[in-house]
Amino acid sequence: MKPTLLPVMALIALFSFSCSTDAIEEDKIDVVISNYVPETKSIEVEILDLINQHRASLSLNRLNSMSEIKAEAYGHTDYMIENNEVSHEFFYQRKANLVSKVGASKVAENVAYAFSSPQSVVNAWLNSEGHRDVIEGDYTNFDISAEQNDEGKWYFTNIFLKK
Repeated sequence: MKPTLLPVMALIALFSFSCSTDAIEEDKIDVVISNYVPETKSIEVEILDLINQHRASLSLNRLNSMSEIKAEAYGHTDYMIENNEVSHEFFYQRKANLVSKVGASKVAENVAYAFSSPQSVVNAWLNSEGHRDVIEGDYTNFDISAEQNDEGKWYFTNIFLKK
């Protein structure tokens, strides 16, 4: 009787297709989330335009939008909504992602909550020294995510970078 390869192949198949109980690493989840770029909303376009108008009034360079920034901003805005709080939590991860993905040499962000219009959120940032310093800083690119929670309150993450 000839030995068959069937039992050996069955074992190979079993080990090749078995499930793993290892969890997906959190940093890999961040990468998946940070690659999603939602469609741009009119409120976001208006905020970016208002910031560039303010910069132009000071003879500062116009900032260009960038999908990689928007993806990072969206991930954070979604995180703030899920946690029902405004924060800069995990900023250094967003910064590291942008340094790695697009070669950013400098990264900053402004966040906000519950403003109902583009002008109101930009005014609030400009009336805060730290936020205004970011808006008027030495950057080349920026983008924003504005998302509403279940109650209709807006959350904002505006990220700036220099290449």
